[in-house]
Order: sequence, then structure tokens, then C-alpha cells
Amino acid sequence: MVTPTPGQPVRGSTTGRPLMAALDLFGRRWSLRVVWELHEGALGFRALRGRCGNMSSSVLRQRLVELIESRLVHQTPDGHYALTELGQEAHTALSPLVDWSTAWAAALAEQSTDPDAPTSPDAPANSAPDTPEAGPERT
Repeated sequence: MVTPTPGQPVRGSTTGRPLMAALDLFGRRWSLRVVWELHEGALGFRALRGRCGNMSSSVLRQRLVELIESRLVHQTPDGHYALTELGQEAHTALSPLVDWSTAWAAALAEQSTDPDAPTSPDAPANSAPDTPEAGPERT
């Protein structure tokens, strides 16, 4: 799988607009979780895998390759993985989305308890939202 790059066609965009490339990269399973887990500091492969719920090591390797190619992650001299400055900026940029998603979940929960609120027949059953501490992606 080719690493999404601004200016190149990506999933959902033939132009490869930077936002679409970023959404393609972050939309890949576990990518956001890796960024989220590295935001507090460098981790070795096994520690990072453990923080990600013991995800498949082959998937973690692939995500790390993509994030390294995207210059969001780098490998330290001692073999750990850490966010680059761009990776830290991505985490900072995503933090408001975590706040918004928490407010969104609360609004949906409030609506589901309000018998007068309009509901869609296609609405999914309620489920507990992830907490910001848990990270933006739990898979």
C-alpha cells in the first residue's frame, strides 16, 4: 500500500489535496492510535504494540513505515519511535477534534434520553464513546 502524499491521488481525491492525503493517512487502521500513543514520548516497538492493545506486529510495522515516510514519526538512535515536530503538530491539530467528538457524543446521548427529540429510524444503537484519555481510535 502506497503512503498517502499531498499532491498525489489518494483515497477520495484524484488531486491529492493535502487535507485529503492527511485524512487518508489518518483513516488507516491504527494510524491515529500510534500518533496518540507517541505524543507523550518515545516508545520501543513492543511497548507501543502493548499500548495499542497488542495489535498485529505486521500492521504496526506497516503503520510505522507509513508514518515515518510521512515524516510524522522517526526512529531514535536507541531504536524507539517518537513523533517528529510535524507529528507533534498533527497531534495538537487533532486535539480539538477529540473535544468536539466528546461534545457530539454528549449531544447524541442527550437526544436519546429526550422523548420529544426527533430521531432517525436509521440511527445506530447507543454505545459508550471513547474518552480523550483512551485516544481517538480504539480498534
